[in-house]
Amino acid sequence: MAEITAAMVKELREQTGAGMMDCKKALNETNGNMEEAVEVLRKNGQAKAVKKESRIAAEGICRIATKGDNVAAVVEVNSETDFVAKNEIFQQFVEAVAKQAVESGAADIDAFLEEGWIEDGSKKVKEILVDKIAVIGEKLSIRRFEKVEAAEGCVATYVHGGGRIGVIVEAKTDVVNDAVKEALTNLAMQVAALNPKYVATSDVSEEYKAHEKEILAAQIAQDPKMAGKPEKVIEGAVNGRLNKELKEVCLLEQVYVKAEDGKQTVAQYVAQVAKENGANLSIARFVRFETGEGIEKKQEDFAAEVAAQMAGN
Repeated sequence: MAEITAAMVKELREQTGAGMMDCKKALNETNGNMEEAVEVLRKNGQAKAVKKESRIAAEGICRIATKGDNVAAVVEVNSETDFVAKNEIFQQFVEAVAKQAVESGAADIDAFLEEGWIEDGSKKVKEILVDKIAVIGEKLSIRRFEKVEAAEGCVATYVHGGGRIGVIVEAKTDVVNDAVKEALTNLAMQVAALNPKYVATSDVSEEYKAHEKEILAAQIAQDPKMAGKPEKVIEGAVNGRLNKELKEVCLLEQVYVKAEDGKQTVAQYVAQVAKENGANLSIARFVRFETGEGIEKKQEDFAAEVAAQMAGN
């Protein structure tokens, strides 16, 4: 049997990203054959991938890829732990997924996973994902993507916190210059920070307003200060609180975070930039991904997990 050296283990680990003991075991199984050891790790990883399906992948990162000034795509790829999310192999994979997304014609995530991988047309995206699960050793999930194509303007992007949040802003504009792009990047930062739900109040559905009014009315009914007030007064209070809420959830109604006077709204800032650049400028939409939002994180019992591993489960 060939001698398995530390250098061989190191080389295999660098190639695959697998754990040190896994690499040593694979080399022993293949009598030191590096290529066969890689295949062993991949096969083991694929087997483990099935066992990991029940785990929750709520960590990870968002990444954005662009094509010219008018096309961008944002992706969210999840891992089980923050440790893996910071792993260089994982981050390079997410970058590649974003590049795939910006070229994709898929209508949804299922179709996206069935596409041929742009870096290796012989494999599908879902097969490349399984390969990465093999070498990283955790459940990974390409959770979602969204591609934005600005037919009448441009896009601006912003990634916050090393990938915790990814934002694309689409604008309609007949002028695309550095000043306009900088302004849109500022708005992408605003979306990341303040998390609006809509561009403008006109985008808010009547159903949403009715639902919020119902909640606000119930809150006011419990306010001792409003007891015995005329119906018109109560209705005015409900509408007042709703309008205040809409200013918080609608991007154009928010106070611009960089406003020098602390009062200028985003709508006023957009109008200012349009005037300064002789542009017809408006915000068409935005996309905001935050890693793990909506995923219920599993509270692990680490003592039980270690015991299960020791028992061979």
